[in-house]
Amino acid sequence: MGDGKSIIDGEPSAGIVRSLGLSLLLGCLTAGCTSRKMAVNKLGDALASGGTTFASDEDPELVKAAAPFSLKLMENLLAESPKHKGLLFATASGFTQYAYAFVQQDADELEDKNLAAAAELRTRARKLYLRARDYGLRGLELKHRGFEKRLREDAKAAARAGKSDDVPLLYWTGVSWAAAISVSKDNPDLIGDLPIVEALMDRALELNESFDHGAIHSFLVSYEMSRPGAEGKPEQRSRKHFQRAMELCDGQQAGPLVALAEAVSVKSQNAREFSDLLNRALTINPNARPEWRLVNLVMQRRARWLLSRIDDLFLTPDKP
Repeated sequence: MGDGKSIIDGEPSAGIVRSLGLSLLLGCLTAGCTSRKMAVNKLGDALASGGTTFASDEDPELVKAAAPFSLKLMENLLAESPKHKGLLFATASGFTQYAYAFVQQDADELEDKNLAAAAELRTRARKLYLRARDYGLRGLELKHRGFEKRLREDAKAAARAGKSDDVPLLYWTGVSWAAAISVSKDNPDLIGDLPIVEALMDRALELNESFDHGAIHSFLVSYEMSRPGAEGKPEQRSRKHFQRAMELCDGQQAGPLVALAEAVSVKSQNAREFSDLLNRALTINPNARPEWRLVNLVMQRRARWLLSRIDDLFLTPDKP
């Protein structure tokens, strides 16, 4: 998920840069350094351009514990430098990924055991997604003043103002907004924002369909199944995006496989395909592409959970 430069996606060397930047910032703050703003921006640049070392980590639980510190650090830096576009992007993508991997998934797994606790986690996930969305909108507002207001007036027209260098923010703003809607079935006002999500993602696809090795296509695998008023059959549109997503990631990401299984196979009640897709996701070697190790581990966790629910998801007796 993302532009390869976020809370889950990053480069090992960036950790050194970030640590040096943090040392510089703390030194300036404690010594009353007059170049405080410069130190903040330097650290912000390091976080935004290099991400973190989390992407290649093999221990999702360790990342779950550590990620809040990075997110709060970025928020603190934004308080000092509120127009730092790179930090706004990194914070939008980071909160989205954290909420999905470590809050929403926990809620899904807990639901059968404790419905009330799962509902509380989904409420927290929604708040985190909306927090991410707001950072994304702030980033887009830097270049396109009044962007959110125009989005709410005419989403498609407003989204057309986006340019190629806006794609990362268009994507993460759209994904976080969609994710908030997905856990807010009882919130009609938020559900009413779905055309805005569609406009943001369609514009991102138009500008750079190969963004982040097929991330937009992977999102659209799920979205096409509920897109209103589109031409053709939803399943065919979803499968087309799935094929393209798999091409762009060289078949090395579990995400598109999980998306197709969850969005299409369940809807069509194709239990055999569902099982085949999720087992394919589980055969992906997380170590083959270290930069995708963590995201693959996260999606493989979801694949295992989905497989454990096959009797609940399928009514037909034709099960593998």
